[in-house]
Amino acid sequence: MPSPGLLTFFGSLNAAIPFLLDLFRIPADTFQLFLATGVINSRFGTLVAAVHTVAIGLLGSAAVVGAVRIRTGRLLRFVLVTVVLTTATLGGLRLAFGALLAQGFQGAGIVHSMRPLWAHPEAPLIDAAAASDSAADAGHPVLDAIHARGRLRVGVFTDRLPYTFLNREGRLTGFDVEMAHQLARDLGVALDFIRLESRADLPQVLATGTVDVVMTGVPATPERASQMLFSEPYLDETLAFVVKDHLREEFSSWARIRNLGAFGVVALNVPYYLGAVREHAPSLRLEVADPQVIVRGFEHGTVDAVMLSAETGSVWTLLYPQYSVVVPDTDLVRVPLAYPLARRDLGFASFINTWIELKRRDGTIDALYRHWILGRDAVVKRPRWSVIRDVLHWVK
Repeated sequence: MPSPGLLTFFGSLNAAIPFLLDLFRIPADTFQLFLATGVINSRFGTLVAAVHTVAIGLLGSAAVVGAVRIRTGRLLRFVLVTVVLTTATLGGLRLAFGALLAQGFQGAGIVHSMRPLWAHPEAPLIDAAAASDSAADAGHPVLDAIHARGRLRVGVFTDRLPYTFLNREGRLTGFDVEMAHQLARDLGVALDFIRLESRADLPQVLATGTVDVVMTGVPATPERASQMLFSEPYLDETLAFVVKDHLREEFSSWARIRNLGAFGVVALNVPYYLGAVREHAPSLRLEVADPQVIVRGFEHGTVDAVMLSAETGSVWTLLYPQYSVVVPDTDLVRVPLAYPLARRDLGFASFINTWIELKRRDGTIDALYRHWILGRDAVVKRPRWSVIRDVLHWVK
């Protein structure tokens, strides 16, 4: 398909390259490679332009004096040599770049190698079925029960990026993991993480006191609020779509999404999210799936669009760079994140609400947001290579 490329190059290259990447469904991040090599490309472009000007001048002069002779044999030989040299050059460059510059995408490494913002003592991760019996806590306020046992039990999911997830060492980490450590420290008790298997089990484990609080990026929706007691919100999530790169423009506004008609979008079974999307784009075909199914779809590239929050989706695009996060630019849909609390204990809820406000005012929540959501300082910055430092070792 050379014709689109030839036509688009009559305009600006910076506009043509993104168009061609989307046309051939190449990840849009490769545009950064074009920009990085722009200086070298421009020098060769100047060289070719100068040769082109000289050649046109010579041909024009020869034509004026009648010295132009067309010899078919030489033209065919020239075309053949040009094709062979071009093929050899491109093939050689491909092999050279593949051997010398081969480097896998580092997004997954960045995500799974992120370290906690602050040092914390190790906390065990226990399955809910093996959690200690909560019968002794029955009839006592949750705060009293926590201090009596000397341990805070926090329910978590291990696949809730970037709030609670397992890093490459198999350790639980994330935004809410650090918040849980802060809460245990402020209460003066040890910390146990209780692994939860199903979202549907949340009301049960909270009602029985198997966990004291769930800290794993749970959206507070009307349906869930009727089943559990929530704390005050500590963060807001924004409804977004994680789509293949060539579909970015189609999901850039609700008007464009409506124009897609019955386009298939995979979504988690969160009625509040589903209702918001159906209200804005009723023709959209929503396919409810489990998180594991969505992950497999990302891995194999079999899903075109997934409805997620922008905060969660941004992490998934690091793991799977062929996807992009798109937030429709009109009628933003925001959903608060809050902590479900055990046994509908209003006294415990009052304490947690006050604690969240304190963490907000002392900058803890903002610092964790910048680290885990925005990804600032996610990669350890190393100083540039230096002869004085790396060769002579005069400085460290």
